[in-house]
Amino acid sequence: MSKTPRLRFDRHELAGAFGDIGTDLPLLIALVATCGLDAASVCIVFGGMQIATGVFYGMPMPVQPLKAMAAIMLAKHLSAGTLAGGGLVVGVVMLVLATTGLLDWLARVVPKEVVRGIQLGLGVTLATLALKEYAAADGAPGYALAAVALILLMALRRQHRVPAPLVVMALGGVYALVRHDPVSMLSGAFGLHLPTLRVPTTDELTQGALLLALPQLPLSLGNSVIATSQTAHDLFPDRPVSVRKIGFTYAAMNLIAPWFGGVPICHGCGGLVGFYGFGARTGGAAVLYGSMYLLLGLFFAPGFSNLVHVFPMPVLGIVLLFEAVALMMLVADVASESRTLWVALLVAAAVVGLPYGYVVGLLAGTLMATAIRRGWIYAPGATTSK
Repeated sequence: MSKTPRLRFDRHELAGAFGDIGTDLPLLIALVATCGLDAASVCIVFGGMQIATGVFYGMPMPVQPLKAMAAIMLAKHLSAGTLAGGGLVVGVVMLVLATTGLLDWLARVVPKEVVRGIQLGLGVTLATLALKEYAAADGAPGYALAAVALILLMALRRQHRVPAPLVVMALGGVYALVRHDPVSMLSGAFGLHLPTLRVPTTDELTQGALLLALPQLPLSLGNSVIATSQTAHDLFPDRPVSVRKIGFTYAAMNLIAPWFGGVPICHGCGGLVGFYGFGARTGGAAVLYGSMYLLLGLFFAPGFSNLVHVFPMPVLGIVLLFEAVALMMLVADVASESRTLWVALLVAAAVVGLPYGYVVGLLAGTLMATAIRRGWIYAPGATTSK
């Protein structure tokens, strides 16, 4: 039996390259349209990181926007500098955790129900944003378009030939071209563009740490690092990837990307499953996928930016709504025990309803879960230890 190469470029890798676009592209478009990010910088950096990751790992290891940061940016309309500050802080923290070997210890200390509660609260926040601001953006025509997008996503969700979100995003692009003059949109669309240097201020670093990095870290520990390592072991048992290795590349990406206007990024078990499910088995899929963004940013960024700013928000809202529902459904694996469900629900309530709710939920939820397990406090359905 021949050994699978580290890089391969064939129809299977090409098909697999689009296994994660339904998650990535809507978030990137939303961030560029809502938060004033530079389209060229976002695409070039995101594409470059995909290519580097594919070459480094030799397997379809994904690179994704950090979801908690993206959702908070969209909900609060924070500045691009704050996003850069948050990315740098999360990169430094992850580097320290990986270097000192604290990743495994933190994975034990922060219970799964706390991570699920943060995901649930994040999903509720994203769903509220999608329905209140995005789906209702264009009045009656927007509601009609949102309904069509919803029907398409529901009808296509079980087929695996083409990602359903990609079909819906294409619908939004056609709608934008029909409603707006395509000639003016595409004028000046081509030409060489390079990423812009961005240096966050001290205030932006502070705000990024408090508002973005702290909420993101527990999700990254659970999903981006630990779950991705386990998924890589499940799908590629002959090529296991350690938690520490993923932590190092996570840190490296976020210590580089923010300086050049890139979106803070991570690895993700969902993206790995998406690449694999569409046929990818080597790093070639990530290289091909990243090349698409790199070429778009280098040569077609103005046209992409023009399209983003007239892209129908109702379509984006429906795609983000599905992303929100997927996040909320992850709570199911702690719902079988009422004590863990209570912790998850209380953490989610803190995330949604309190200032700095992600931080409050993380700290209070961890303390509460520990106290319940040790019998110090009572929760419905909990069994006290003796």
